[in-house]
Amino acid sequence: MNRNKLPCKLLLLISVLFTHFMGFSQISSNASAVVPTEYSSGAQDNIYVFCGNKGELNASLTATMPAGQTGTFEWQKYNLTTGTFDYYSTDQSGNTTSTISYLVDGGYRVKETTATGDIVFTAWAFNNFITATADIPKSDCNSFTLNGTFDTPVLTYVDLPTGQPKEVIKNIQVKWMQGTTLVSSTIISQVYTPPTKDTNYSLIVSDRFGCTAKADVQYISIVTKAAFTPSPVAGEAPLEVTFTNESENGDPGKFVWYIFKDLDLIKKESAASKGKPIDSIMVVLHDDSPKYTFLSSGSYKVKLVSKKVSQNLTCSDSVYYPGYIVADTSFVDAPNVFTPNGDGVNDAFIIKFWSMKQIKISIFNRWGKLLHVWESGNVVNFYNTVKSVSQSVWDGKVGGKYCTPGVYYYVVDGIGRDDKRRKKAGFFHLFRGN
Repeated sequence: MNRNKLPCKLLLLISVLFTHFMGFSQISSNASAVVPTEYSSGAQDNIYVFCGNKGELNASLTATMPAGQTGTFEWQKYNLTTGTFDYYSTDQSGNTTSTISYLVDGGYRVKETTATGDIVFTAWAFNNFITATADIPKSDCNSFTLNGTFDTPVLTYVDLPTGQPKEVIKNIQVKWMQGTTLVSSTIISQVYTPPTKDTNYSLIVSDRFGCTAKADVQYISIVTKAAFTPSPVAGEAPLEVTFTNESENGDPGKFVWYIFKDLDLIKKESAASKGKPIDSIMVVLHDDSPKYTFLSSGSYKVKLVSKKVSQNLTCSDSVYYPGYIVADTSFVDAPNVFTPNGDGVNDAFIIKFWSMKQIKISIFNRWGKLLHVWESGNVVNFYNTVKSVSQSVWDGKVGGKYCTPGVYYYVVDGIGRDDKRRKKAGFFHLFRGN
């Protein structure tokens, strides 16, 4: 028998037994998070972090006996002044577990005394919290400030090999949220696109242990966004346009509409003024959703200014219609045939005119005799006139009787709403079937 091998086998057996006990005997907890210490040397212990409210003592630790064994538990607490673990409590209940609760922050050690010897474990426990506040200290027409603060304790344990304090890194994260949308990741944030509606914002502060705090604040909107839709945007002059106000958060009675002159007219006035400033604004309207009639042909720009009045500020926003309101130029046209036979199709000779303000229509037979004439010094739209003024069209009759088929002549003379002379003459055929 080799006596030198006995001590080695005995040491191996002790090592196995100790490892077995270590695997089944430990300090555990229902903490929010657990992280290891970062001692400068040697084995590491667990740090248990408990999330809760400020002032609450949520921390607790539980020690467990090795499997199949019973004994006593002696708890100790680390003394920051002496650098030693002092007596805290004893548990001689004979249970396989022992729990200490409502713990203040610090290091705790348990010595488990069993039939096979003593086992010692160490852990750190911390009551962690986060509180947050949120407010909007500054708001103007261009931006507002989301201002947040938070409070959370510094968690400090001791590097047991050296006795030096070490801080538990929390990795604090800050988020400003508007609903599910991330607004900012800084505690104080400037918002440069203020919403036009009262809007709730939430400050959420969290750490790597899962501890969180939330604070809500409401932004009371003092800004407006101008928007409108014109209808129609083009047509015969005079052109009546309805402007539908679609502005957000504007005050009723505080809307101002600017209708600008046609660019060609501005150029003419500028040339005639010999260098003097020309006002490009044709008219200013103050209705919320006005109607305006463009009497003259031209292409017009329109701008809306919306205002929002608060206690200390008046915020405004303006928008131009991206295109032009186009009142068409004038023209005159005539058909070359019509069939006044009472069948309801092409029964009238209709001179088509567009954007005219004065017009005279004359109808002659081939010998130059005047058969029909109609004249107006204030024409308002072709289709309205054709429907409302029967004399504006010729029904092919003279003295209540149909004229004979053949060639007839027309002469049209007038002034358009673009101030251009419109004159047109020609012949047409009158047919009348059965």
